[in-house]
Amino acid sequence: MTRASAAMLKAVELFAELDDGQLDRLGECARPRRYARGQIIFAEGDPGTSLCIVASGRIDAVASSPDGKELVLNSFGPGDVFGELALLTGEPRSADAVAREASQVFLLARDDFLTFLEANPRAAITLLAIVSRKLQHTTQQIHDVSFLDVPARLARALLDLAGADPKASGEAPSFRVTQLELAARIGATRESVNKWLGYFADQGLIEQERGRVTILRPRALRQRIY
Repeated sequence: MTRASAAMLKAVELFAELDDGQLDRLGECARPRRYARGQIIFAEGDPGTSLCIVASGRIDAVASSPDGKELVLNSFGPGDVFGELALLTGEPRSADAVAREASQVFLLARDDFLTFLEANPRAAITLLAIVSRKLQHTTQQIHDVSFLDVPARLARALLDLAGADPKASGEAPSFRVTQLELAARIGATRESVNKWLGYFADQGLIEQERGRVTILRPRALRQRIY
C-alpha cells in the first residue's frame, strides 16, 4: 500500500517536487479510505485532524443552512487536496465534505503534514497558491450568486463541470449530474434548474439523457453567462 500511496502522492501538485524516498516516507503516513456516494467525510464543526487527498471520485465542500438548503462551495477530483485550512489554523471544519460519487481519499494526519511542511518549506508556497485559487473560486461564486441570474449561473456551472473550452474542438464534453446537485451548486431550486436545462436543450446548447448532460455548443453557452 505504501508504494501505491507514494504513486498517488506524486500526482498531487503539493508533493510533486519530492523525491522517491520522501514520497515513500510520506506514503507510509497516508491512510486510504473509501467512501460511498453521499457519504460524509467530515462535517462542519468537526476538528481538523487530517489533510484529505482525492485519489479517485469527486468530493464536494458543502455549506448547509438551518432549513436544509445546500450550497456547493467547491469540488475536488483526483489529485486535489482539501481540508487544509482547518488543519493549519486548528479551527473546526467550516463546511461538510461529501462524496458525490464513490471515492477513495487518503488522509494525512495533522502532525505528519506539519512535519512535512517544516521539512519542505517550498511546499508551503505551493500550498499558498492552492489556497489562493480556492479563495478566488469562492469569491467568483459569491459574485455569481449576488449578480448573475439563474440561467447565467447554471451555464457557468455546466461549463465548469464539463471543463469545456469554447475554443477547443473535438468530442462534445459529457458528464453525469443530478438537478439537485446543480441546484446546490448555483443556489437555486431544483424546479428552476429543470426549467433552464429544458430551455438550454430547446436552444440546442445541451443535450440531456438519463441524468447525463452533453455540452453541444460551449461557446454559445458561455455567452449566456454575460
